[in-house]
Amino acid sequence: MSPWVETILEIVKVTVPALIVFLTVYHLMKQFMQKEVALKNLEIRQNHQSSTIPMRLQAYERLSLFLERIGIPGMMLRVQEEGMSASQMRLALMVAIQREFEHNITQQVYVSDQLWSIISLAREDVMRTITTVYEQTNPNDSAQEFGKKLVKFISERGNNPLETAQSAIKKEAGLIL
Repeated sequence: MSPWVETILEIVKVTVPALIVFLTVYHLMKQFMQKEVALKNLEIRQNHQSSTIPMRLQAYERLSLFLERIGIPGMMLRVQEEGMSASQMRLALMVAIQREFEHNITQQVYVSDQLWSIISLAREDVMRTITTVYEQTNPNDSAQEFGKKLVKFISERGNNPLETAQSAIKKEAGLIL
């Protein structure tokens, strides 16, 4: 055999095993790194969940309190002042609802779009109820008279959107626990 052929055979004898070892190590390292990345992603997700769950639960609590605070009977007690007329009471109720809503609007970030829609519809229903009863009332009537009509209207009405929204909050909060 010629010296060139012997040299090439020696190079092949050394290169082929080295190439096999390199490819094996490369494959093993690639698998190891993929598993490490997957574990890190899982750890990040778990840490993210453990920090967002308390914030989401707090959002459900605040939205539940919001619904409670815009309930007409309780709200009337908070805003009513001596000598108020029906028109003043209506305005005070609408302002109170708007303030409560603005105070809690950021909570929509932590709840589903569907739940936020239900809460918004409940708020709109309360405002619509106040307006409907007010339109059937003399603006110069007393706030007490207007309040009695509101309570009567609510009690005669079948469904209560505030209760529906409260149930939706409980249901969604139960899903994350």
